[in-house]
Amino acid sequence: MSGAPTPDVDPATLQNIAKGQFGAKRRASAQDAAALGGYSRGCLAGGVQLAETGPTWQAMRLSRNRNWGHPELVDYVQDLSREAAKQPGWSGLYVGDLSQPRGGPMLTGHRSHQIGLDADIWMLPARNLTLSAAERENISSISTRRASGAYVNGNWTRAHHEIIKAAASDSRTARIFVFPGAKVQMCQDETGDRSWLRKVRPWWGHHYHFHVRLNCPRGARGCVDQAAPPPGDGCADAQQWVNNILNPPPPDPNAPAPRPRRELKVGDLPQQCSGVLASR
Repeated sequence: MSGAPTPDVDPATLQNIAKGQFGAKRRASAQDAAALGGYSRGCLAGGVQLAETGPTWQAMRLSRNRNWGHPELVDYVQDLSREAAKQPGWSGLYVGDLSQPRGGPMLTGHRSHQIGLDADIWMLPARNLTLSAAERENISSISTRRASGAYVNGNWTRAHHEIIKAAASDSRTARIFVFPGAKVQMCQDETGDRSWLRKVRPWWGHHYHFHVRLNCPRGARGCVDQAAPPPGDGCADAQQWVNNILNPPPPDPNAPAPRPRRELKVGDLPQQCSGVLASR
């Protein structure tokens, strides 16, 4: 999931923290593919690059060099893009951040996306799949929320519903994060099988894109799955998020003040991540 960009850090400090070392790697490690650790504390061995352009997708913001992932994620994104291309007005998907070439903490933005199993999919319908690299730096996605995320706005369409449904219905998917109003809208609109809704979870932001998180690949060693979502379709939980947006509960006077999050060092990550960094 996304977070606020981190402040500028001096080069000497960057060399001693994980995001500086992983952010400096421009290519994947020469190792067998492996997602190592957890989504917010891990790294990626043997990552593969999602092609910048394919028949039904384009990778966006190429300057970030974040179109890398575990092979299972790259296959998944391509499969989902073909499903999206079946929707009216969509030729496929605009794909936002996956992971860095070797995963790990990012210089800016995300706390997750560290093991090559997370992907951000733009809400903007991908009608033009011939965008230049420069155009991909400047084009923006569209927001699909109103009332601070309590409701969808006029940019939301049935196609968004169907694409997220296809994403959640894939057995490889662990969770999908989207703003609360979208989850509630999908709960109201779905008249068929509702089992896929369990994987769609409300979260702050996520109105310019939705976030897909895959399960650890079958048989993977060293990959730490997130706990499964609670039983049920999760619609009542999403409605409570919306209620809290519309009528915020009073602040808890006894809540502890937030503390700055400590920067992760390589030693905080799984031991194999040192080898991922050292690999040619």
